[in-house]
Amino acid sequence: QVQLVESGGGLVQAGGSLKLSCTASGLAFSRCAMGWFRQAPGKERQFVASISRGGGNTDYADSVKARFTISRDNGKNTVYLQMNSLEPEDTAAYYCAAAYSFSTIATPIRVSEYGYWGQGTQVTVSS
Repeated sequence: QVQLVESGGGLVQAGGSLKLSCTASGLAFSRCAMGWFRQAPGKERQFVASISRGGGNTDYADSVKARFTISRDNGKNTVYLQMNSLEPEDTAAYYCAAAYSFSTIATPIRVSEYGYWGQGTQVTVSS
């Protein structure tokens, strides 16, 4: 079965950095666009970043542009999210997601476009 396993979350002070990883199994990773989403308590799940199948195209939420970087290693079936200059507002559970895509350039941004989800990893940023 498909599994997406996130890691790398934790507690960090404002201004610090974290790197999240998500390793996939049970799917054709190189045929999937990948995304990161986050959800804070009492709020809807929101888009953070996405990357196309081959890694040549990326998209970011305005709130994280210039601070976060998404990347992938298709040889390791892993997608990463490097988070710098973290702010308390970044506190949330972070989820990776996979979407099979015919397009080599698509970077889906909607929750409904993704068919597979990880269990999430908690990121807490203290002020």
